[in-house]
Amino acid sequence: MKKTFVAAFAFAAAMMLQSCGAGLVGSLYTNVTTGGDLGANATVGKKVGEASATSILGLIATGDAGYNAAAENGGIKKISHADVSVNSILGIFTTHKTVVYGE
Repeated sequence: MKKTFVAAFAFAAAMMLQSCGAGLVGSLYTNVTTGGDLGANATVGKKVGEASATSILGLIATGDAGYNAAAENGGIKKISHADVSVNSILGIFTTHKTVVYGE
């Protein structure tokens, strides 16, 4: 009984700590897109650039989901705003995608 309680507590703690500092993250499934501040006079740019990074089991992570990589991929010199999306299944397979808009 004691081992079962300890195992259940450890699992619950791991699921709660999984999202620490990561914003909107579900323990079982996550599919969230958030946007940056456009500012008072900002307009949505005509060009779009994307960049992504992937993590497997939280042990292996690869890719560049940074703003600069996304801007380079879209041929953007001036970023007007950006969206960031996270898609995760059980924390086993996670993808972070950055989409920038600009000129």
